[in-house]
Parts: sequence; C-alpha cells; structure tokens
Amino acid sequence: MTGPVSARLPVFPWDTLAEAKARAAAHRDGIVDLSVGTPVDDSPQVAQDALARAANAPGYPTVFGPVSLRQSVVDWLDRRFGITGVSPDQVLPTVGSKEFIGNLPAQLGLGPGDVVAFPTLAYPTYEVGARYARCEPVAADSTVAFGPAAPRLLYLNSPANPHGQVLGADHLRKTVQWCRERGTLLVSDECYLEFVWEGEATSVLHPDINGGSLEGILAVHSLSKRSNLAGYRDAFVVGDQSVIGELLALRKHLGFMLPAPVAAAMEAALGDDTHVDAQRERYARRRAVLRTALEKAGFEITHSQGSLYLWATRDEHCRETVAWLAERGILVAPGEFYGPAGARHVRVGFTATDERIEAAASRLV
Repeated sequence: MTGPVSARLPVFPWDTLAEAKARAAAHRDGIVDLSVGTPVDDSPQVAQDALARAANAPGYPTVFGPVSLRQSVVDWLDRRFGITGVSPDQVLPTVGSKEFIGNLPAQLGLGPGDVVAFPTLAYPTYEVGARYARCEPVAADSTVAFGPAAPRLLYLNSPANPHGQVLGADHLRKTVQWCRERGTLLVSDECYLEFVWEGEATSVLHPDINGGSLEGILAVHSLSKRSNLAGYRDAFVVGDQSVIGELLALRKHLGFMLPAPVAAAMEAALGDDTHVDAQRERYARRRAVLRTALEKAGFEITHSQGSLYLWATRDEHCRETVAWLAERGILVAPGEFYGPAGARHVRVGFTATDERIEAAASRLV
C-alpha cells in the first residue's frame, strides 16, 4: 500500500486551537467564538419552504442540476452585478464550494510538476487541493513572482478570506490578461461578493473585466454566507464552457450530485434578494460594534473592506493575541492559519449573534 493521503496535507488548523478554546469556554459568561465564521442566523424561510416542498425526491438528481436552477444563477448574476452573456450551460452546481476547491486540481488532471498558485494570505483549502493532487503549491501575490514560468491554475479571492481585501477592476483585468497569455486557468473565489463594505464588488465574470469572454476563467460562488445555508452545502461555479463540460463529464462518474431538495432551496434563495439585504444589515451592525471595540482596545484593523472578518493586530505574534483574547472568553483564528504572512494578525469573525458580539465588545473595554 502507498502512504496515507492525509500525510500530504498540513495539520488541520482548528485542531491547534483546542487549548485556547478551552480557556475561552471557562469564562464566567461563556465563550464568544469568532474563530470559524459559521452563520448563526436562520436560513431564509423561502429556502426552507422550497426544501420542504421538494422533500419527496425518490429519484436520483443529476450532476448538472435542473435548467431552472442554472438559469436562476444567470438571472442572479445579471440582477445583482450586471453580469451578462452567461448561459445556463456555463453553470455547474457543486456540493458546497470547499468540496469543489479541494477537488479541483485533481479533477482537472493536474499532478506532479504542475504549479497551483494562490495568495500569500489565503483560504487553506487552495493549498490542500494542490497537495491532494500532488501539485506544487506556490503562494504569491504578484504574477511577477513567476517570471517567465506560469502556474497551471491560479486562485484569486475577492473579497478575501482572511483579511477582507477587495481587488480593484484594474487588478482583475490585468490578471485575466496575464493568465490568458500564459494558458493559466484563473479561478476566482467570490463567495463574499455580496458583502463588500468599502469599495465596489467586482467579479471576473463581468464583461468589463474579461472583455466579454469567459475563456480561461472560473468563478466560485456559495450560498453558505449570503443565505445562511452552510448546512445545505450548495454552491456553484460559472465560467469557461469547455472547462465546465470537462468537470461535468468527470463528476457524473464520481457522483458529485446536489440533492434535489437542496437544489430547489438554492433556486428559491437565489431568486430572493430581500433576505440577503436584511442579513447584510445585520452583519454591518455587528461589524461596526466589533471594529469600534477592537480599535478602542488598541488593535489596528487592516484591509477588511469586505467579507465577514476583521483582520486585526496588536503588533505581536498571533498566538499571543489568541491567548490574550481567550483570557477574555473570546476565540479568534490566528493569522498563521492562512500563511506565514499572517503571523502577526488574527482573523475576527462577526457572524456571531448580536448578543455574543455585544458580549465580546464589553470584554474588550
């Protein structure tokens, strides 16, 4: 037998937070867990109702999903972001976005000798997917770092996890052009696109960015954050039809199917903007409360223009900050989870309830 596949992967980051979590949980008023960023507010009623109506689903779903679901994605892109020129055949439902990102290099047939690139501060699953496929993971924030060479796959993330940076249109255009010139597949993780607090939400799918062609481009979206549907595991990828077609052909064999009731809930949620706007207002309030409290406590907030996190520093090693906050019953994610460049920051999520956010703020005074 070959060695275990898990040996290729780094230690699961959150396993290293056990001691800090126990310390925070011992607080007399209980833990305020701001480390993971999991939604806590109710899933929208429109999605729950659609799920219930579709609950009688004795037959197998399809990997491609119903046309009506894929059309709802097309309509959503147009309505919310002015993205035109996308067809339902360029949309592929996925069983959550983490599944897709973790499997993508392998499903594209990449392997030893192939470079998978991602930002120096990045969602860990970009690297995990590369290592799973035995690719070479490379962290770089500039295409200059590659010289005359080029990665086979390059990830962008805007608004970004962990630090909330929002990339401008010019940067996106230049990256699209660079990737096309070198035959690199550009994969833009846009799961937080409806949560931009400063600046403008821009997708690589927009014709102003890609010149009216999705060649060499994929964009990943999820309903976990926008619709509080993390437990449903519903997401989708949009882009280059040849790549979508190849992924579809493979995933049919592997059985990556979105359950029919979940697909119905996803379609309903994509068709309703009201619940997203209300959720955005909740997060804006929580963000303001937490940011004010952190700054009064001596933290500096960097980037944080978008996403559901504040990227905070006390100009010390992140594990010291984690311990300092844990003594106050607050659990956060150390910045080193997302790469060595994050060693002096912590990621503070504002997805907890209003009551827990207020509790955290009061403990920082």
